Amino acid sequence: MAGPTISVTLKVWRQDGPEAKGYFETHEAKDISTSMSVLEMLDVVNLRLQKEGKEPIAFESNCREGICGSCGAAVNGQPHGPKRATTLCQLYMRHFNEGDLLVIEPFRASAFPVIKDLVVDRSAFDRIIQAGGYVTVKTGQASDANAILVPKDVSDRAFRSAACIGCGACAASCPNASASLFAAAKVAQLALLPQGSVERTSRAREMVKQMDAEGFGSCSKHYECQEACPKEIKVENIAVMNREYLRSLLLDRD
Repeated sequence: MAGPTISVTLKVWRQDGPEAKGYFETHEAKDISTSMSVLEMLDVVNLRLQKEGKEPIAFESNCREGICGSCGAAVNGQPHGPKRATTLCQLYMRHFNEGDLLVIEPFRASAFPVIKDLVVDRSAFDRIIQAGGYVTVKTGQASDANAILVPKDVSDRAFRSAACIGCGACAASCPNASASLFAAAKVAQLALLPQGSVERTSRAREMVKQMDAEGFGSCSKHYECQEACPKEIKVENIAVMNREYLRSLLLDRD
C-alpha cells in the first residue's frame, strides 16, 4: 500500500546566469511521498516540467547523504531549511504540512554568484583552502598509524572541526556573508594536529587574506552561522582562528 503523501506550493528562484535577472516561479508539487527529500521532490517536479516541454529547475546534488555539501539552497529563508543540523538532501517532506508554501532560493552571498536557478559558484571556498588549508607531507609509503601520537581529546576536537563539509550555509546565513566559520574550522583542525605545524605560521594569515579578497564579510558574532551549520560546527573555532592569525602576525615580524 502506498505511503502518505503531501501537496505543497513551491516558489522557486529561476535565473539563467550570473548576469541575468532572476525571478520567482510558482509550481504545484502534488501527491508527493512524505518519505521523499526536498531534492527528490524537485526531481518529481522536474519530470513533470520536462514532460510539459518546459525548462527543469537547476539544482545541485551529489551524495544525497549529507556528506558532500553540494546541495545548498535556502527553504523559507533558512539555508538547508527549517530543521536543525540537516542538509537539504536530508530534509524530508514529512517535515512540512499539507498546503504549505515552500520558498526555495539559492544561497545569498556576493562571493557565491548564481550559475543557474538554485546552483551557485562556491569555488571561493576552494581558493581559501588553496591559500593555506593544507599540510606538507612526504609522499610514498604510508607511515605507521602510531608514528605520531595524538592525545584522544585533541583528536576529538580536530575531528569535530574537520566535520565541516564546506556547504556554504554559514556564509549564506550570516548578515555580513562572512565565511569565518568555514575558514576557522579548517584552521582549527590543522592547528590542533602535529601534521599541520609546517604551515602554522602562515596558514591563518593567508586564509583570512584570501577570504577578504573573495568578498566575504567580517564576523560580527551574530552566531547565525552556528545555527545554520548542518554539522553543528561551533563558533569557538573562530576564536582559535583569531589566535592563530595574531600568532602568525607576531611571528612574521621577526
